[in-house]
Amino acid sequence: MKVAVPSEPPTLDTHVNTTTISSNIARNIFETLLTFDSKGEIQPMLAESFKEDGKTIEFKLRKGVKFHNGEELKAKDVVASMNRWIHVSSSGKETFKDANFSEVDEYTVLLEMAQPTSTATLVLAYSGGEAPTIMPASILEGKEEKERVTEYIGTGPFQFKDWKQNQQIHMTKFEDYSHRDEPGDGLAGKREALVDDLYIIFVPDSSTRVAGILSGEYDAGMELPIDNVEQLKANKDVVLKSVPRELLLLYFNKKEGLFTNQAARDAVNAAVKKEDVLKAAFVNPDYYKTNHHVMLANQEAQWYSDLGKEEYGKQDAELAKKLFAEAGYNGEEIRLMTSRDYDHMYNASIVVQEQLKKAGVNVKLEVYDWPTFSERRNDPSAFDITIITNKGKVEPTSLVWSRPDYVGWTNNEKLAPITSKIRTAPSLDDARKYYDELQAFFLEYKPAIKMGDGDMLFAGRTSLSQLEDIDGLVFWNVSNSK
Repeated sequence: MKVAVPSEPPTLDTHVNTTTISSNIARNIFETLLTFDSKGEIQPMLAESFKEDGKTIEFKLRKGVKFHNGEELKAKDVVASMNRWIHVSSSGKETFKDANFSEVDEYTVLLEMAQPTSTATLVLAYSGGEAPTIMPASILEGKEEKERVTEYIGTGPFQFKDWKQNQQIHMTKFEDYSHRDEPGDGLAGKREALVDDLYIIFVPDSSTRVAGILSGEYDAGMELPIDNVEQLKANKDVVLKSVPRELLLLYFNKKEGLFTNQAARDAVNAAVKKEDVLKAAFVNPDYYKTNHHVMLANQEAQWYSDLGKEEYGKQDAELAKKLFAEAGYNGEEIRLMTSRDYDHMYNASIVVQEQLKKAGVNVKLEVYDWPTFSERRNDPSAFDITIITNKGKVEPTSLVWSRPDYVGWTNNEKLAPITSKIRTAPSLDDARKYYDELQAFFLEYKPAIKMGDGDMLFAGRTSLSQLEDIDGLVFWNVSNSK
């Protein structure tokens, strides 16, 4: 199976990387203790079972599970992997501060937390950026805490074969894979590699991805442009699908420069018309949704706030000019960083540039390929503002705009007490009561500006049996009759 993707990942070490493309590829190689079924319920994956008791969670591991190097998965591997993940990932450090995994016996692991955490199992089941995946203890020994893993050895249905820089990643079927007995259901249950070779091919140009899908050069493609929907739908050999998955946000550099000033961030919020930006990114209203609160609109049964709803559609260029003057802006160049590898990010950036110019701001668009963008966004001297799509999360304290080490470097003393109340609530029902407080903080402090939600378009040839997107494209349990 050949899959065209828009960018090359910086690494497949999920513990230290937040990019969607990294997690989507890596979860074929690595697995987690827990996962989600099609109803969003938590199910065991590498765990045979788990038991919560206030500040502890005990995991019984499945026996006979093999790593790709032939070693059997045991408690020591889980302890080494999870304690590393807690210390190097923001998700681990924030949700599991002062927590620790320890070995009870060869197939039993105990997580001890400093306080009861309502979101603990949700975070442990997440397979997106900074996923808590399990690796052999042997490849983690002797590594510096944040040193990236370069031996990609997991327990997943596919094993890493090779990586040709700027071209592709090749994975092969893991013949000794130990699948679960339950039927496949969402990301839970039985996983099976039904193709011998899986090629993830880096194709930054979206028109080339579309042409390759139409011609049959690629069996599947992700992040397809909405401009090509009708063309793709018209081809009888192609199945086009979409899934609500992405939050479109404008991020501020709050570590240095103009946007350390609250008035400057308020000014941008006044200058931009969010729906226009959203429309530029996702083109067709069938594939985007105006949404004022920080979680995805399709999660509103669990997380919803009215705060900000009335102000969402407002734009006031004169107020923006006044606020920029209050912030001390004097015509200096503002660097808006983007990448053409993702059309929706680039198109949204063009509209924001024009809207800010109408408010008297001198905006320079700086365009990079995705790997360069991914590196530069971590450098506070490299940009002033940028637009990024983030994958939705299962609970709001995991949203990346809240982190001090992510783009924008949010570091405000008012935030921690709010996220702490959500995490340490006795239950998720209790945790939801504090969502308004998080939304109010987001609207007032403006660590970023949310434009709305967008769908991710993907397509597969009809030769593929059941290609689906479940928090990313799923390649196991997919056969290819080509």
